[in-house]
Amino acid sequence: MQQNDLAPTHVDVLIVGAGISGIGSAFHLQDQCPEKSYLVLEAKDTFGGTWETHKYPGVRSDSDLYTFGYRFKPWIGAPIASGAEILKYMGEVIAENHIDRHIRYGHRITACRWSSAENLWHVDALRKADGATLSFTCNFLWMCQGYYDHETPYIPDWPGRADYRGLFLHAQLWDPAIDYAGKRVLVIGSGATAATVVPALAEKAAHVTMLQRSPTYFFCAPNQNELADRLRQIGIDEPTVHRVVRAQVMHDQDQLTLRCQNEPDVVFEELKALIRAYAGEDFRFEPDFTPRYRVWQQRLAFVPDGDLFRAVAAGKVDVVTDEIDHFTEAGIRTKSGDLIEADIIIAATGFHFSMMGGIPFSVDGRAVDWHETVNYRGMMFTGVPNLAWVMGYFRASWTLRVDMLGDFVCRLLNHMDALNAKRVDVALRDEDRDMPLLPWIDAGNFNPGYLMRGLDKMPVRGDKPEWMHNQDYWREKDEFPLIDLDGTEFIYDGKRRAGKAPAEASSMAAA
Repeated sequence: MQQNDLAPTHVDVLIVGAGISGIGSAFHLQDQCPEKSYLVLEAKDTFGGTWETHKYPGVRSDSDLYTFGYRFKPWIGAPIASGAEILKYMGEVIAENHIDRHIRYGHRITACRWSSAENLWHVDALRKADGATLSFTCNFLWMCQGYYDHETPYIPDWPGRADYRGLFLHAQLWDPAIDYAGKRVLVIGSGATAATVVPALAEKAAHVTMLQRSPTYFFCAPNQNELADRLRQIGIDEPTVHRVVRAQVMHDQDQLTLRCQNEPDVVFEELKALIRAYAGEDFRFEPDFTPRYRVWQQRLAFVPDGDLFRAVAAGKVDVVTDEIDHFTEAGIRTKSGDLIEADIIIAATGFHFSMMGGIPFSVDGRAVDWHETVNYRGMMFTGVPNLAWVMGYFRASWTLRVDMLGDFVCRLLNHMDALNAKRVDVALRDEDRDMPLLPWIDAGNFNPGYLMRGLDKMPVRGDKPEWMHNQDYWREKDEFPLIDLDGTEFIYDGKRRAGKAPAEASSMAAA
């Protein structure tokens, strides 16, 4: 893929990141705001984001592609797709819509500075090809860079790790050239990554052990969608298949979430039955597959065709629930005293949360501390003008919110044009002055480790719908189209449409 190196220094909209969020946002921008000029800056040498970063064996989606795929591009294939299939799908979106002419690969952003005097963002980027620092300006900044550090994964500080003489690495840093055939492999972790990599490794490794501190809830089902298959059999066109199946999957996910909250014990018994369909009726769930947390507090890990449990039942995989005491030369000694020997140890221990990709931001010379800002519906921030951030869903497919925010941002940009406004801020209203400010997410409702470790870097939330990211697609899909862009939470060129000009509009959390 070629890219035009004659990048303009100024564009109307600058999109950061060419992953699933950035490509979707670019489509919506050129579709709904065709007169807007834009660029996509991407630090990597190609598109893909997460799907380019992760190369471990078996890498695949943990959401179905009827909802993880874009609403405007039908997905044709099995619901759970490999990383390579997702990259192919994204490449088709880029080519079919000529988005490639707007992407600048190998451009790592080093600073974003807002100037109120100019009503512009100044963005500095380091070009990988020659080490040159390039400067861009834009009217609006659309942050689609994701939520975790793509270069430095989370690895706990385990005692004695330097003593281990085998190969140790994090799954995020996997090199496809690694030969694990006939080797003893130990995977540390129990989430979606572990559930993906363990059965894939078991196909070639001598043996695989999954060492987990605590178990995870798993959802097993065939990697197919009967409704999609039936609609295709009777000749329904692919856009209609995509739209209908997408609606069906979202409805089923919503009902499952409600049932997890209202009857968690019943749901757990049903999850066990799905596992037994692949692992056998005598499969044991204690102690390795009985989680300690409530079923709705973390994302269900989907296991297509029950491959993890088939590997366990076949004796190719052992699951050990214990904690690491220390590494040895040969492997890991657990706190129970057992020694697990391994030729390769893979940490599937999650991410480091990265707010805005770790890029330094400033507004009129003042550094932005995101923890001092209040988030507006999980996408805009008090005291930070002309910026939108894409943060998707965790229980539902991430991309559902990419499409939804694409509609909102484009509607906001068109509204600014209608008002001839150069700047938009969000600010607390009079009725919000005594509102409690809380951590970005309620740990009692959803508490994955990477978010809990990153809360001190994240914006805070209020207790009203406008000032939180509620993680509820079914609620937001109805609310977002009805957001009043002339509401008193929006300030255009320093003025509320109601006529008030808040003195605090340029401050951070006070705004």
